[in-house]
Amino acid sequence: MRVLARLSARADTAYDNAYHHKLRGRMWQALEDTAYEDTHDTDDPPGFTFSNPFPPGDMREGDERTLLVSSPEEQLLTHVAQDLQREPELNIGEMPFRVEDLSVLDPDVGEPGSSGVLETGTGLLVRIPPWRCEDYGIDHPGGDTAAYWRPEYGTEPLRTQLEANLDAKHGRHAPEHLPGPSERPGELFEEFELLKTFAVPVEVTQGQTLTYVLSKWRFPYTVRDDHHRRHLNLALSCGLGERNALGLGFLNVAEKQGPFGEPAPEVHGA
Repeated sequence: MRVLARLSARADTAYDNAYHHKLRGRMWQALEDTAYEDTHDTDDPPGFTFSNPFPPGDMREGDERTLLVSSPEEQLLTHVAQDLQREPELNIGEMPFRVEDLSVLDPDVGEPGSSGVLETGTGLLVRIPPWRCEDYGIDHPGGDTAAYWRPEYGTEPLRTQLEANLDAKHGRHAPEHLPGPSERPGELFEEFELLKTFAVPVEVTQGQTLTYVLSKWRFPYTVRDDHHRRHLNLALSCGLGERNALGLGFLNVAEKQGPFGEPAPEVHGA
């Protein structure tokens, strides 16, 4: 499920690509004194992610932008929406906005037999633990530092790490009796189509900035059964990969066809 916020720029401003930390702060502000606050300082998946304010680009006062906040937890999104209603001034880094309208979306990859493409709306972060590097044939200098996924590492470590990460999110958000992604036959996606890799400095905590190696992808899929549908929709709700609370790994339904090839467009893009 998603909350869609229509934004209006309150002043002429340059687009701030370092929006992640400030926008995350507003999300956690909305979750203060709620049951979701406890995950703030843990290593557990945060249970939400968000898009960039899109479309990117410098703004004049009054220009419109859109923000999507996504979570499998309806109540979490209710807290976020209520916070944006109470305090419609939304400062994202150096970009001052006012929230003009809020609505709810519920994207779905489709019933079994449907096909389509999921696309990363924001950069995907995949880190490979140092103790797994040898398994993948990746040279590691030693120590506890993870290796950021790069194209020369191939898709095997990417697939494995994404599945393990989605397993953790499934363990938090799905009933215990339902199988997770690694417990079902078949791949999550039919293909991994790399669009680009890029490095970006991200403020991960106040005063601490790390340069992450991120990637953008298209993931074609065909829904095999109800479990596969649930796993793909979980990725839509939680984001793929790591640091979803910084808005990384946000997914959109870029293309969608029904079981008989009929068009079934979703317009939830960033």
